[in-house]
Amino acid sequence: MLKHCLLGLLLTATTFMSYAQEAQDTNSTDENTAYIIDNLYTFMRSGASKDYRLLGSVDAGTKLTVLSGEENGFIKIKDDKEREGWIETKFVTKTAGLKQQYQVLSDEISNIQENLRTAQIKLPQLQEQNQALTDQNLQLSEQIAQLKATLQQERAQKESVSTQEKRQLLTYGSAIAFLGLFLGIILTIVLSRRKRYEGWA
Repeated sequence: MLKHCLLGLLLTATTFMSYAQEAQDTNSTDENTAYIIDNLYTFMRSGASKDYRLLGSVDAGTKLTVLSGEENGFIKIKDDKEREGWIETKFVTKTAGLKQQYQVLSDEISNIQENLRTAQIKLPQLQEQNQALTDQNLQLSEQIAQLKATLQQERAQKESVSTQEKRQLLTYGSAIAFLGLFLGIILTIVLSRRKRYEGWA
């Protein structure tokens, strides 16, 4: 359940970031980009006056490239069909119209749906990988616990052996000291008797 919530939040954040970037690109302050205002179409003329002949009409919301500054209430533009001509300045705006916004949103929805399909395809694989990693983690944890127990046993055995060795060394040392003392006493007695015999002789 938590994975699905995180996935949803990730997709939502991606959507807003992408839309913000697209909106920023659409509403760019490029001086040469403009649009025909919504809810009407206007005529393109061959010159900067209504006296010039008509070249055709330009639909509302069409993206334009501005080719010159204002002249007599007209500006020279190039439309999305690569036609060049003059249209009245009052029908031109720097803000993208509903047509562009609709296209941006349509593209965003398509991207979101594609990302969702990809996520749905990858989700089972990720769940399998997660389960495999969980099982591996449990196995490693058990191995670590076994190694710790073995290490503690080895330490206990080493301490026990060390204690026994110390006791044996102490016992051997005591025995040697006692034996040396005993031999010293015997030698002292033997030597004292020998001196007595030599003195009598």
